[in-house]
Amino acid sequence: MIPILANQVVVLDFETTGLSPDNGDRAIEIGAVKLVNGQIVDTFQELINPGRRVNSFIEQYTGISNEMLKHAPASKQVMGQFAKFIAGFNLVAHNASFDKKFLDAEFSHNKLHYTGQFACSLLLSRRISQDAPNHKLGTLVDHHQLPNDGVFHRALADATMTSHLWLYQIEVLQQQLPKQAITIDIINKISSLPKAQIARYLRTMS
Repeated sequence: MIPILANQVVVLDFETTGLSPDNGDRAIEIGAVKLVNGQIVDTFQELINPGRRVNSFIEQYTGISNEMLKHAPASKQVMGQFAKFIAGFNLVAHNASFDKKFLDAEFSHNKLHYTGQFACSLLLSRRISQDAPNHKLGTLVDHHQLPNDGVFHRALADATMTSHLWLYQIEVLQQQLPKQAITIDIINKISSLPKAQIARYLRTMS
């Protein structure tokens, strides 16, 4: 039975060769943070050899060089380890549709599966942090004054910042719904509503 509470999740982030696995793009790094009762209890980080060179833009954007990837393990090894890491947990990512596409593609390549559902801190931010200048991860970290080490576009650093954002978001919802346990289902419901309906939904839940 997968925990339904939103503070018991694996927060993950991929760095990739491009924007879409449908165009043949592959993962080059995965980072993840395991939260139990709102505390970081474990982390996962691995480079992944995509089987081909990455372009100079991706090298500069991520700081991950072809030389680093040449010696990295293959997707089959990393995804096999990651499948064990996420077993029994729901999953969170910032712009989760992107990370879910790559997780699904890498798991499909390696005949793996997972049972948790995804939630998206970006979609949630658009509903409950409407005063933010925008909803990029770095902007939200600054806007909410969340912990960070100044590193962006590396998988574990971004997953760690997303976990701090996620816990902040749970805290905001808990203040508005003091009698409710904040679950993944509640968050996914809020994330799917038009912004104009959020206040009414929260009133009906409180």
